[in-house]
Amino acid sequence: MKPIKQFLFWFITVLTLVLVFGKPYGGYSVSFYFVSFLLPVIIGTSYTFNSFLVPKYLLQKKYVKFGLYTFYTVVISLNFEMLVIFLAFTVLANYEYDKMVPAATNIFGLAITMYFVVLIKAFMLLIKTSFGEQEKIQTLEEKQTNLQKGYLVVRADRKNVKVLLEEILYVESLSDYVKILTTSNTPIITKEKISSLEQKLASPFIRIHRSFIINTDKVDSFSSEAVVVSGKELPISRTYKKEVFAVLKRG
Repeated sequence: MKPIKQFLFWFITVLTLVLVFGKPYGGYSVSFYFVSFLLPVIIGTSYTFNSFLVPKYLLQKKYVKFGLYTFYTVVISLNFEMLVIFLAFTVLANYEYDKMVPAATNIFGLAITMYFVVLIKAFMLLIKTSFGEQEKIQTLEEKQTNLQKGYLVVRADRKNVKVLLEEILYVESLSDYVKILTTSNTPIITKEKISSLEQKLASPFIRIHRSFIINTDKVDSFSSEAVVVSGKELPISRTYKKEVFAVLKRG
């Protein structure tokens, strides 16, 4: 999850908890106080669980280690939480602790709710990862199918055009359309995005730039900065340089 999404997630979580527990605790300032104290522990637990334990152990099917390290994480987290609660009440003892409503002197309901948020976040991560894996499998199957067929079908000139893979020199993205250059020297113009074509093209095709995909079998020469395909020099961007150079050196 990107930093801005992380921030929004926890901001909404804090706001929701403050509103939900404001009335039982006798005031939103009190609920905000406790949420603020517990938040660092919960965020730390969430980060450890969702960014480390789930991807490294659960998704890799290392269930024993996942269970063991999750247990350790929960124990450590609970100890930190008890310490935070102790500190919170130590501060409260200095100003009218005895006048607080009974619900506010027992914040375990809030703590359990915040742990529930961690589980929801983990569930969201698992769903996202599951869909991502299915999408990867579908992309690989599509690439394999196209490779076996030996051609690619694109929409051009209001009709479906069959393009033989072995005849493709390179694909070039030009603003709102994509140009497929072939050995027939007649470019095929399609509205399909270059990222979509990239998902359909397997080896020997490789992305070398945000605007170019090349057929490595058609490369005349190459350097660390560019490739020459059928006399046309095409740039290699920094993003793809390492992978492209490795593939071209292997031949």
